Amino acid sequence: MISRACKRLVLHLPDAASTERHETGASITQSCHSFFRELNKVGALQKGHNMSIFVTGGAGFIGSNFVIDWLAASDEPVVNLDKLTYAGNLQNLTSLAGDSRHIFEHGDIGDTARVSQLLAAHRPRAVLNFAAESHVDRSIHGPGEFIQTNIVGTFALLESVRAYWGGLDASAKADFRFLHVSTDEVYGTLSRTDPAFTEAHRYQPNSPYSASKAASDHLVRAYHHTYGLPVLTTNCSNNYGPYHFPEKLIPLMIVNALAGKPLPVYGDGMQVRDWLYVKDHCSAIRCVLEAGSLGETYNVGGWNEKPNIEIVHAVCALLDELRPKADGSSYATQIAYVKDRPGHDRRYAIDARKLEQELGWRPLETFDSGIRKTVQWYLGNPDWVAQVQSGAYRQWVQTQYTEPVAKGVLATCI
Repeated sequence: MISRACKRLVLHLPDAASTERHETGASITQSCHSFFRELNKVGALQKGHNMSIFVTGGAGFIGSNFVIDWLAASDEPVVNLDKLTYAGNLQNLTSLAGDSRHIFEHGDIGDTARVSQLLAAHRPRAVLNFAAESHVDRSIHGPGEFIQTNIVGTFALLESVRAYWGGLDASAKADFRFLHVSTDEVYGTLSRTDPAFTEAHRYQPNSPYSASKAASDHLVRAYHHTYGLPVLTTNCSNNYGPYHFPEKLIPLMIVNALAGKPLPVYGDGMQVRDWLYVKDHCSAIRCVLEAGSLGETYNVGGWNEKPNIEIVHAVCALLDELRPKADGSSYATQIAYVKDRPGHDRRYAIDARKLEQELGWRPLETFDSGIRKTVQWYLGNPDWVAQVQSGAYRQWVQTQYTEPVAKGVLATCI
């Protein structure tokens, strides 16, 4: 059962800001373990742990939804570490302003001194890793950040967590969990007739993004089998819903449609994805955290395979209903096809039966109900949309999509 109270532990610790972010592997390991050895000398970790969870990347799209939903259902505090890159947004968390259960920390998972300090101070019973660079097109143009965050950052986080976990007493150590949130893109692409991805599907990543996430998945697995770290991994299909940064397909279609801009679709628009409402994904993660088998991977999908062009038409139809144009025309007239992106995977499909059969989880939302809620959320939150569409965002879009094939439009992002 989840505790209803938690007292924040404060320790006097060295300043993490003095630590360089890009440490070597050896120095990361040495600094993490020496730090916790010193704490153990004074028994700082031998009193069990507080009932709290530690979330990384909790100001991003999925992470912020998870934090909000967690605190709506539980009084167990959340320590939320986020670097606040372009897609990390504190406005996602404004509903938690003044809530003492939400402890936000601005920082990087690669900063081992800072992470180690936070783990020692808050002594969580679980760490959930949402932190990642996650946009395929950005990974094609600049893979370096994806390697640094998704691979090196995950390694550094695992080292910090392993050192912390190793210093807990026997009971706290047995109860502790590290949950790693990943993607179905690690499995590669499917043909139209291939069966959906199961957890046993071979990894065949086809972009720098998916390759970096595959590497992080392998590291998590290795830390379980080598060191005994109690890990869980989830691989999800395409998420959609509130707080989704408007470089991805569904929010981009909504904001472009309302702005009177073209609705760009890659290639023939027949790339198939399995669509998962973000709050269903969050409920699956909670389920895996509480009841998942250690060392196991669980696929999380929405059972909603649809081609991209069908998604675009669905968004247009909802906007026609909920925010009709003054001239009576359909938003679908703004659709334009553009040159496909390099190495574009043709189809993803998730087989989520393991999660259902072992843990009893199924998504609550159909695609029709989820997409309606999503469009309504964007229509009801124009200030959030305006804020995230900053000058930096506009510059990125202009730089990224420079090879249109129709009507001088920009390409979409999925």
